[in-house]
Amino acid sequence: MELYKLTAHELKKLICEKEVKAEEVVQSYLNRINNIDEKVGAYLCVSSEEALNKAKELDKKIEKGEKLGGLSGIPIAIKDNISVKSMQNTCASKMLQGYKSPYDAHVIEKIKNEQGIVIGKVNLDEFAMGSSTENSALKVTRNPWDLERVPGGSSGGSAVAVASNEAPLALGTDTGGSVRQPSSFCGVVGLKPTYGRVSRYGAVAFGSTLDQIGPIARDVEDCALLTQHIAGLDKKDFTTANIEVPNYKESLKTDLRGKKIGIPKEFFQEGLNDEVRNAIKESINVLKENGAQVEECSLPLAEYALSAYYIISSAEASSNLARFDGIRYGYRTSNPKDAVDIYVKSRNEGFGKEVKRRIMLGTYVLSAGYYDAYYKKALKVRNLIKKDFENVFKQFDAILSPTSPTTAFKIGEKTDDVLSMYLSDIYTVPVNVVGVPAISIPCGMSQGLPIGLQIIGNYFKEDVLFNIAYSYEQSTKWHTMTPKL
Repeated sequence: MELYKLTAHELKKLICEKEVKAEEVVQSYLNRINNIDEKVGAYLCVSSEEALNKAKELDKKIEKGEKLGGLSGIPIAIKDNISVKSMQNTCASKMLQGYKSPYDAHVIEKIKNEQGIVIGKVNLDEFAMGSSTENSALKVTRNPWDLERVPGGSSGGSAVAVASNEAPLALGTDTGGSVRQPSSFCGVVGLKPTYGRVSRYGAVAFGSTLDQIGPIARDVEDCALLTQHIAGLDKKDFTTANIEVPNYKESLKTDLRGKKIGIPKEFFQEGLNDEVRNAIKESINVLKENGAQVEECSLPLAEYALSAYYIISSAEASSNLARFDGIRYGYRTSNPKDAVDIYVKSRNEGFGKEVKRRIMLGTYVLSAGYYDAYYKKALKVRNLIKKDFENVFKQFDAILSPTSPTTAFKIGEKTDDVLSMYLSDIYTVPVNVVGVPAISIPCGMSQGLPIGLQIIGNYFKEDVLFNIAYSYEQSTKWHTMTPKL
C-alpha cells in the first residue's frame, strides 16, 4: 500500500488505530517528493529531518496512549508566504531570499497544536501576485496534468503538492482567487474562507482587506478537516471574528433537499470556454438530482469587481510592500552611492516585474489628485457589489459558477498579455471583494485538463459549502482522478 496515495482522513485513521506509524507516513511523502518534485517543482524547501523527528515523537505518544490531536501525523505543505518558525519565508522573491521566520503564523500554531506536521514550503507567484506561479523569482512550477502548462496561482505550489501526491494537505493564501484557481487547474479542492474566519497573523500581507489563508486538499472531507483546525478567533488579528466554528464534519451529507442554489446569468456570458460551460451545466443536473432547487439569479455589478479589485489590491500592496526598502527589511543592493540609491536599486533589483507593476499602479491611485478618482471610487463600487451579493443571499443558500473561464493555459502563453492573465480571475475576484466564502471542486475534464466548479456561500456559511460540495463529490468521480507522473 502506497501511503502517499491515501487521503488525510484515511491516514489519520490508520495512525490513530496504530496500523501505520506517523514516521512511515512522513517517509512515504518524503520519498514521493524526492522522486517526482524535479518534474513539477512544487517545493522550495523540504523539512525532512524536522518532519521525521516530529513523527517519531508522535509515535511515542501514541504508544503511551496519550490523547491525539485532530491532524495527528498528517504532513502539510505550506505556501512560502506563511511564517513557520525557523523555516524560510521568501515569498518566492529575491527581496526575501535567506530570510527565516522567527515565529509561527497563528494557523501554524494551530496545526502544530493538533499534531499536524509541516513537511516543507512551496512555490508561489512573488508576494502572491499572479495567476500562474510564473512570477516566482526562484523556480518554475508545472501543472502535473501537463508539464507544459501552468498550475495556476498564486498558490500554484500548494495545489501541485496536493495534486501530485506530494502532500495530503496544503495551505495557500487567496487574495483574488489564489487558492481556488490553482485548485481548479490542478483538479483538487480549495477553499477561500469568509474574511475573518481564519487568522491572517503571520501571512505576509498583499491586500490586507482581501487576503485569506485557505486549505487545499484532495477531497471535501479533507478540506473540512483542515478548515476545522485553522479557523477561529485570534487575539493577535483584530480582523478575525468571534463567531463559533461549527463541526464541519456534520455538514458532510449528500441530501440537498431544502437548499436553494442561484446561477448568476452574468457568469455565463462571452469568454467562457464551451467545455467548461457544459461541465457546469452537468454539475447543476447532479445537484438537482440530489435534491437542490436551482434557479437563475443576477449579480448586475459583478462585472465591475475585477476593476475595483485591481485598484484596491494594488493600493494595499503598495502600502504593505513599502517596508522592503533595503534599509529596514529585505534585499540590499551592493555598493550604493547614498540613501536614495539604496532605496531605488534595492527595490528595482529585489522585486520582479509583476510586483513592480502593482506597486506603481497602487502608488498612483493613492497619490494626491487621484485618490478620489480611483481608490475612493473603487471602495464605493465594492460596497455596491457587496449589496448585490447580500440581496442574492436573501433568496439563495449558495451561488454556482465556474472557477475559471478556461482550463490551464501553457507556460509563457499569457506572460506578455497582462489583461488576459488578469481576466483568468474574473469569477473568483468578486468573492474576495465582498469577503464571502467560496470553494472550488473538480467537476470535469477537457482534453486531459481538470475543470473547477465554484460554490459561493453567505458570510460564515462554510458548512453549507461543504454540504453542497460533498453531495456533488459523492455523486461523481472527478475527485478520484489523479495525474500520471
